[in-house]
Amino acid sequence: MNDSNQPIFADREERSKARAVACAQFLDTFAPGPNQDMLAEMMVTMTRLAADGTGRGEIKILNRALKELRYAFKIFAPYSDVPKVSIFGSARTPTDNPQYLQAAKFARLIREKAWMVITGAGDGIMRAGHDGATRESSFGVNIALPFEQSTNDIIAGDPKLVNFNYFFTRKLLFVKEADAICLFPGGYGTQDEGFEALTLVQTGKAQPVPIVLCDEPGGTYWQHWRTYVKAELLGNGMICAEDMGLFFLTDSAEEAVEEILRFYRRYHSSRFVRDEFVIRMKSPLSQSTIARLSRDFVDLADGSPFRQENGPLPAEDGELPELSRLVFRFNGRSSGRLRSLINDINSND
Repeated sequence: MNDSNQPIFADREERSKARAVACAQFLDTFAPGPNQDMLAEMMVTMTRLAADGTGRGEIKILNRALKELRYAFKIFAPYSDVPKVSIFGSARTPTDNPQYLQAAKFARLIREKAWMVITGAGDGIMRAGHDGATRESSFGVNIALPFEQSTNDIIAGDPKLVNFNYFFTRKLLFVKEADAICLFPGGYGTQDEGFEALTLVQTGKAQPVPIVLCDEPGGTYWQHWRTYVKAELLGNGMICAEDMGLFFLTDSAEEAVEEILRFYRRYHSSRFVRDEFVIRMKSPLSQSTIARLSRDFVDLADGSPFRQENGPLPAEDGELPELSRLVFRFNGRSSGRLRSLINDINSND
């Protein structure tokens, strides 16, 4: 049996090698650069779609999604060093509503701190975000809908406006490009974006970021939401107590901005480097603080100690050499506790 199949396997291996050679030749000619290995994998995936007999409808989805993401990455790339906040809220909020005025005030205040805003480019709270931040400091990620959603007059025609056909590609940009998320009162879409952001951070599928829930002065929208989450999700053991610390609730635009800036007081970013978790910091911690963190957050590292490095680990390829590192073996089980650690790091002098 093995002998009879051997020519088939050999032929399959030869075809695979021939595809790899053809892809490499194509990329050498039309896409030279450091990412040829990944581009080659994408081309191999295309050939496998053909071999699988994938239907035209499914290929259309992949093709359009790839086009949307490629263009969006291109638009955001020149602003990669500028911090950004994604703003969510109702498209139906009138311009004289206190919630609109609060969102516009928040956007103005965060823009004055050299941040940019990202909104869905529609009316209501989305327009308020652009209103406060101004067109110059705004990105719009619009979605094609059969009703209700249209590009607001502030961001319409701007080069930083990106139009999407799919919610999933649009959602990716909202989270990928955001250093913070601020939610104002809204409908199903706002709730969806809020819970998705919390889920991604809670499960470690997204970087830790400040998630702020902002009401109008004296408003109760997010207070009622928190009451539900505490009673039904926390009360029934569906989340843990530390997960309540993944969001910050306020009815003050000033407090919302302060919460975001406080998160980045010392913390810069974080990532896994092989089997260690690395928190990049804008300034180093004292050795006594490192010892205390090893004691107070022993649960995060399953008993292993924390250590501080003055620059990148070898596997970081020299990235961000000016930043200090807090390194430990994060067990990945509690993003809520990780957020508490980040808060502690930011609160120390």
